[in-house]
Amino acid sequence: MGISGTIIPMENKVTEKPATRSFSATMLAVAWSFIGLRRKKDFDQDVGGLNPLYVLFAGLAGTAIFVGSLIAIVHFVVP
Repeated sequence: MGISGTIIPMENKVTEKPATRSFSATMLAVAWSFIGLRRKKDFDQDVGGLNPLYVLFAGLAGTAIFVGSLIAIVHFVVP
């Protein structure tokens, strides 16, 4: 209702909830974020469709893989 008590008609806008993305799509988005390369169009799609829990797990997994690979490289280089 408006301030004067009149009913304000709503526009015919369809408010659809964006589809949530799969865990593999979330891993791909997080991997691109790690290296800092992401297209604006893809980023805009990710903002509404990523599950925060998937992002948390993907970030932790990506960090563990990154740290593990650094440790492996140092282990092989330094005798």
